[in-house]
Amino acid sequence: MIYFLRHGEDDEGYVGGWSNAELTETGRKQVQEICTFLGKLPIRRIVSSDIKRARMTASIVGEYLNLPVEYSSSFRELDKGLLTGLKKEEANRLYPDFQSGVPVDQKYPNGESMMDLYERIKELLKEIEGWDQVLIVTHRGVINMIYFLMENRLPDMDKRQFQVTHASVHAWDSEKKKIRRIG
Repeated sequence: MIYFLRHGEDDEGYVGGWSNAELTETGRKQVQEICTFLGKLPIRRIVSSDIKRARMTASIVGEYLNLPVEYSSSFRELDKGLLTGLKKEEANRLYPDFQSGVPVDQKYPNGESMMDLYERIKELLKEIEGWDQVLIVTHRGVINMIYFLMENRLPDMDKRQFQVTHASVHAWDSEKKKIRRIG
């Protein structure tokens, strides 16, 4: 079993993607609260996205579980290119077409499209499907793509349909090709 943990809350007033946003105080509390649940799971290894909000989340979990954390760019969120890290108001002004339901195959300026992320995660799952008792600290976009892939569906722009909320935990059984929220 591989477990996926979405990072804790960051400042939602900015465009995320590959930004260096830090966890908010609420985000830190969310992660601290989920640690008790994570402590009941058979986790032997932690691998985290190398983006700051995921790194901060993984650090809290690693300290609680007394496990080292490995970092990998493979588990990064959708690259939103030139919009990354901009205040949302500024992004809306500069790139009005990219803040409301872009087609899944449209790339962010100097970034990725949802389909790029989908294909990237499809390849990544092939690489990690033999892993077991691993916690992967990552982002909503990555976890959503796993749900789409396991349901044999192409992605859409509904970010909330799989309930990948801040500090939520999802279990992926690679043999059964199933993922579900467990915490």
